[in-house]
Amino acid sequence: MAGNSQRRNRRTSNKKGAQVGSGGKRRRGLEGKGPTPPAEMRKGHVKNRLANAKSRQAARRPAARRGAGKGTTELVVGRNPVVEALREGVPANTLYVQQFIDNDERVREALQLAADRGGIHLMEAPRPELDRMTNGLNHQGLVLQIPPYEYAHPEDLSAAAYDEGEDPLIVALDGVTDPRNLGAVVRSVAAFGGHGVVVPERRAAGMTAGAWKTSAGTAARTPVARATNLTRALEAYQKEGLFVIGLAADGEVEIQDVAALDGPLVIVVGSEGKGLSRLVGETCDLRVRIPMPGGAESLNAGVAASVALYEAARRRS
Repeated sequence: MAGNSQRRNRRTSNKKGAQVGSGGKRRRGLEGKGPTPPAEMRKGHVKNRLANAKSRQAARRPAARRGAGKGTTELVVGRNPVVEALREGVPANTLYVQQFIDNDERVREALQLAADRGGIHLMEAPRPELDRMTNGLNHQGLVLQIPPYEYAHPEDLSAAAYDEGEDPLIVALDGVTDPRNLGAVVRSVAAFGGHGVVVPERRAAGMTAGAWKTSAGTAARTPVARATNLTRALEAYQKEGLFVIGLAADGEVEIQDVAALDGPLVIVVGSEGKGLSRLVGETCDLRVRIPMPGGAESLNAGVAASVALYEAARRRS
């Protein structure tokens, strides 16, 4: 009945206010939400999206290192190359074996060598997966993964020598693109008491499986440094007091007549075909030639480095 105030839940007043069961929500709503956050923190704002994009780019960017960084992961493909790499102690982290592979002597030896060394994961994979990994190369059911090489910084080589109370003896390679030559130089540096090898970051051989094999295991104890700019690296050595000589067929003096071989020394070796580049040759304190009575026009980079290192080691002893 109209006007019957006894009806349940019937409003008897037009006044608004807190009602039973509201939990004080309206009162808290009047307290406000504090100061407005900056645009960079407001979700959906243009500046917020830009800030998020920058943070994602920073997360993807590799952390800065004092050294020249890591090399790239390499795959050794095929039964004979894999077995040879494992025999020579080339560092590896994974050996992939094809499912249902024909188990011949090379496969058994590869599995045994990997198991004996330890630290090498054995992974079984179907042939299509190995084909994809190797871009269709003839892997013969065996693929060995080589981890990235940890290059040193050029300054680390001279610092390590001084820490040992010795005068640095360093070899720098200019334009040497054959990994086997790099491996041979590393082996010679280790044999004659050198403190490391410097290679340019671009257009030069790196520490691949081929270089490891040629070094005959000496790469495990002889550091290889990578220089962003070889000329600047040589200039930095000169500021430290190292004498820089460059091997060249038209050098001013012969190697045995260089008086500075028994002190802090950098020996720069160019490629067999082109020799030293112009800027590197001009940066050297002295251009030195190796006498060749037999009439050969040039020496392999690894052989030339060995001759110079032997003469320096002989003088120091």
